[in-house]
Amino acid sequence: MLKDKKAVIFDLDGTLVDSMWIWPEIDIIYLERFGLSFPDGFHEPIEGMSFTETAQYFLEVFPTLPRSIDEVKQDWTEMAYELYTQKVALKPGAYNFIQTLKKMGIPCGIATSNGRELTEATLKSLNIIGFFDSIRTSCEVNKGKPAPDIYLQVADDLNLRPESCLVFEDIPKGIMAGLNAGMTVCAVDDEFSKQQEAIKRKLAKYYIHNYDEIIEGQYEVLA
Repeated sequence: MLKDKKAVIFDLDGTLVDSMWIWPEIDIIYLERFGLSFPDGFHEPIEGMSFTETAQYFLEVFPTLPRSIDEVKQDWTEMAYELYTQKVALKPGAYNFIQTLKKMGIPCGIATSNGRELTEATLKSLNIIGFFDSIRTSCEVNKGKPAPDIYLQVADDLNLRPESCLVFEDIPKGIMAGLNAGMTVCAVDDEFSKQQEAIKRKLAKYYIHNYDEIIEGQYEVLA
């Protein structure tokens, strides 16, 4: 998997850390504050959106929500901060894998749709922020996933060509973002996206259930 690869870029939520369980609960509690509830199909368009794009989407769907985009983002950050810094764990085998990459001299990056404050707080709480040579959020580029912007930005930070980068992603639109950037993508199993596994397998080149499979050479080659 790492042959001819000069960098590894990770999505954060559902890929490097087990955190996707946080957001459905926060969304429900947040809307209940304002006496609102989700319409059918509400969450489907959100997949891959940046933190900023998601806040904008909320305000478009709920025009009576008495908040600005920045206020929505700050509300979510405050609601999620304790969970991210005290309850979120690394995916199985992830720590050993990024340690191995460090020993091999392969730089690592983060390309996440989450906000910067939560991203950095999470990486610090897990004592892994020092492993990453570039940390970027989709709020810092023109478009969120499946657009390639964030992956191209991380590759540019690392001064590397996209085709030399290996991406790890847990959702189809994230996988598509890596592919649209011209990178090789490994899909990561996650309970939150279990119903999308067939699509993930169709898109990605590799598939893992945990990062130990890479070290042990037991990952699945899909294409």
